[in-house]
Amino acid sequence: MSFADRLLSFLTSFPLPAAPLPDEVQAYSPYQEPGPRELLTQFAGRYYAGPQPRVALLGINPGRLGNGRTGVAFTDPVALQDVCGIPNSLPRQREPSSQFVHAVVEALGGPAAFYQQFYLGSLYPLVLLRHGRNYNYYDTPRLQAALLPAIRDSLTRQVHEVGLQRHAAVCLGRRNALLLQQLNQELGLFDHIHVLDHPRYLMQYKRRELAAHVARYAEVLANLRT
Repeated sequence: MSFADRLLSFLTSFPLPAAPLPDEVQAYSPYQEPGPRELLTQFAGRYYAGPQPRVALLGINPGRLGNGRTGVAFTDPVALQDVCGIPNSLPRQREPSSQFVHAVVEALGGPAAFYQQFYLGSLYPLVLLRHGRNYNYYDTPRLQAALLPAIRDSLTRQVHEVGLQRHAAVCLGRRNALLLQQLNQELGLFDHIHVLDHPRYLMQYKRRELAAHVARYAEVLANLRT
């Protein structure tokens, strides 16, 4: 079974929460919607062909304007069409994290080369919304506690079912790293976790040094190629 098939199986079967989440937060699965699921299927078939494990770059949880629309992690409709060559009729709206990540992808040779070695995903694979706006799993202690079993399951399945390299992973976001490192100690999934500033943070607060941060990402990832 290819990496693409394993990834599609994981994402399309990942369950919504069985009980209401605290703090008026709602979870949404783009992979159970026909439009994003079809775009993800096209993307995975093109870029995640072949059975080999990938080195994971793991974010927090997907946002509604990028992954929530395209089904593809850190990829907004513009990047999906113009960079990845997957046509779509979605609004041509940019998402900051997508812009940064695809600058890194280009620095490492473009999507065909990048996705043969790397996998973009999240600790929790579903979109989280509060009052219609993006929310992070760690934004309140009650929400993180409620989602912890699902995040533990998500990580375990991504490593063992989807197929991730075990020698190292990259954590996107320093606050995100607090939970990933805790769970990695518990579950023994990766030998080492490299922590990088989250793309959204860099685009919002460090944009003047954007080229330097893209170069830093590219340097770290180049050293993790197998």
